[in-house]
Amino acid sequence: MKIIDIQACVIGRQEEHSGGSVWTFVRIYTDEGIIGTGECNSGGPGYSGFATKHAILAMKPRLIGEDPFNINLIYEKLRRGGRYGGSSEAPLIFALTGIDNALYDIVGKALGVPVYKLLGGKFRDKIRLYADCHAGETEDPKAYGDKAQEVIAEGFGAVKFDVDSTGIGKLDAYNWTVGAKEMTHIIQLIEGIRNAIGFEVDLAIDCHGQFDLPSAITLARAVEPLRLLWLEEPVPAENVDALAQVRASSSTVICTGENQYTRFQFIELFAAKAVDVIMPDMAKAGGIAEGKRIADIADAHYIPIAPHNVSSPLGMMAACHIMASVPNFLFLEFHARDIAWWNDLCEGDTPFIQNGFMPVSERPGIGVELNATVAKSLLWNGDTYFD
Repeated sequence: MKIIDIQACVIGRQEEHSGGSVWTFVRIYTDEGIIGTGECNSGGPGYSGFATKHAILAMKPRLIGEDPFNINLIYEKLRRGGRYGGSSEAPLIFALTGIDNALYDIVGKALGVPVYKLLGGKFRDKIRLYADCHAGETEDPKAYGDKAQEVIAEGFGAVKFDVDSTGIGKLDAYNWTVGAKEMTHIIQLIEGIRNAIGFEVDLAIDCHGQFDLPSAITLARAVEPLRLLWLEEPVPAENVDALAQVRASSSTVICTGENQYTRFQFIELFAAKAVDVIMPDMAKAGGIAEGKRIADIADAHYIPIAPHNVSSPLGMMAACHIMASVPNFLFLEFHARDIAWWNDLCEGDTPFIQNGFMPVSERPGIGVELNATVAKSLLWNGDTYFD
């Protein structure tokens, strides 16, 4: 079997609140008629949404004629060959992620097996989800608690809320210091959610890397009695040593990783003792094989993995195959409760989300395909669909 063509397209809608509603898909065509589809991060609407697509198409000449079964060889050929051009950084690693996922889709279809069987089998049949939640425009702690209870009623085992953009008491648009008024409000929000849901359901809090070091330490210490599932990105991701200081200062669980790519950047996190839970985004971190390598290295450090996820059902199912295959899986994020067309974009064993879980597909390959009619109606900024 040989690769004969590679195409890409971008799907999404501008009006959605998150860049996670813009996705890049890659298709790899073979001379035996088997087609693989992979999803990867688009680079976000802030960068036109086409950065990853351009990177995919730039790699096309190096893929034509290759045997798609040589997944690891192709991955290293592209990664090593582009080291001096930034192949381990965005958007090139995003493109490589989509290509890797499409190759796994091809091999699974060719062998008639789901992807998880190519990874050594599964530890679990369904993947436990936590829901990323938004309380709307209000900053009333009660509204946060009410939203948490609404989401829990849908079957999710954990909820996550953002506390970095409350608009209450912000000192400065660019200074990341959290003053007394803002810090008090943030702590009250978190306490309000915990009081509403009790300790039977896990609660994660996301800071989006928007706090400076003393503010992050203050918050981590203040919420210790609330037993958070984790405090996510309390400081920006680029300074691992600063994150390690936050972790060392408190018993609050620290989570990061959505802006780390490949196993090499995660090794740096582990060496610095900077993290308790990792959250690589499987649409960004290097692909299915690299995702499993990251999880396995984390497991050797006794660290759980709870991937960040803003993908369509296709990309999310690819993440599910990885998480089914590793012992140290904790939670997978679900970020699309507010995207009405999310479930319609793809075909497979629907509904994809069932009572707070995503069942792992038993279909060959990833097990999810784009619905061409819906996808064509959602093409991003005049993009064209696959031939």
